[in-house]
Amino acid sequence: MKNKHLGLIAAVAVVAGAGAWYVNQGDSAHAEGANGPGGQGGQHGKGGAQPPAVVNVVAPQRQDVPVLQIANGTVTPIRTVDLHPQTTATIRQVHIKEGQFVKAGELMFSLDDRADRANQDKAQAQVEHDRALVADLERQYKRSQDLLAQKFFSQSAVDTLRAQVDQARATLQADIAAARAAGVATSYTAIRAPMAGRVGGIGVYPGSLVQPTTSLTTVTQLDPINVAFTLPEASLPALLAAQKRGKVEVQALPGAGLPPVVGALSFVDNTVDPAAGTIKVKAEFDNRATTLWPGQYVNTKVTVQTIKDAVVVPQSAIITSAQGTFVYVLEADHSTRQVPVQRLYGFGVDAAVSGLTGSETVITEGKQNVRPGAKVRLASEMDQGGKGGKHGKATATAEAFPAKG
Repeated sequence: MKNKHLGLIAAVAVVAGAGAWYVNQGDSAHAEGANGPGGQGGQHGKGGAQPPAVVNVVAPQRQDVPVLQIANGTVTPIRTVDLHPQTTATIRQVHIKEGQFVKAGELMFSLDDRADRANQDKAQAQVEHDRALVADLERQYKRSQDLLAQKFFSQSAVDTLRAQVDQARATLQADIAAARAAGVATSYTAIRAPMAGRVGGIGVYPGSLVQPTTSLTTVTQLDPINVAFTLPEASLPALLAAQKRGKVEVQALPGAGLPPVVGALSFVDNTVDPAAGTIKVKAEFDNRATTLWPGQYVNTKVTVQTIKDAVVVPQSAIITSAQGTFVYVLEADHSTRQVPVQRLYGFGVDAAVSGLTGSETVITEGKQNVRPGAKVRLASEMDQGGKGGKHGKATATAEAFPAKG
């Protein structure tokens, strides 16, 4: 039994020694390959130095950049009127159709006006009666004055006639006012459009009995029209400053492939909503083509400022690190330089920045492999010199990121 254990221990020792020999031989071979005929430092050359990074570059652009506040809004009419009759009567005629556009003052409904016109004629007749009475009393008063001068008439009788003349004149004025009131009542039987707009649904027909609580139809003003939306309270200072400078442009995008509609800011609420941290805003738009419709959901863009002659670079070129925000600039000798910049305003894939003159060449792609002062190669130059034609860029990428092993 003892001999059996000794044999097992010897076998394990032999296997361990063989493994150690294999590991040492593998390390030696790896070291020889690293310093062998293939070149010192292997495929990376002397000292293991990396080849120049391959980058893409772009020239900054100079342009005016509008600073926009983007929000979702709802189209709201400036005015909507719900038409009601001001008297109880029956509909005699409907002069409009549902959905029709009407002009201000256009006749829409005619009510039965026979009783009203009769009352107006009666009031007018009373006015004529009073005028005749006033004229007769004035003539009597004038004759009494002549008789008084000849001492054929007493002063008290003259005074009485004078009072009757004044009373008749007052009665005439009252009846004239009553005739005007009758005319106003008669005008209620002709219902006209209070403004230009589009007619809504009509729920009455000739012969329908209507009263002041009856809704005849609605008229909604479509041109001009408002868009109401909210902005965060942080936008308020820039918005008010833009208002002080003049007209604030607002764009509404109705969607469905339609072009944007341009209007102007017309209202900023006097209170910020403390619960939501927003402020209500309205913009007014010309809507002759009826592109905007009441209740429609639209996207809005408010131009609160325009950065004149700004330097614009792709946002992909801007690097943010613990040291700040910067871009890499390509020098004439293909070395790189780190330039601090400040992002003034980002829009889409581009951004307006400060810190550049606009004449630099900015690195956009491959910047993760770039170090300040290091040499780089342009991907476009490698594409032109590559043997693979349209695959030259793939070759350049392979050189920038060599395979391991």
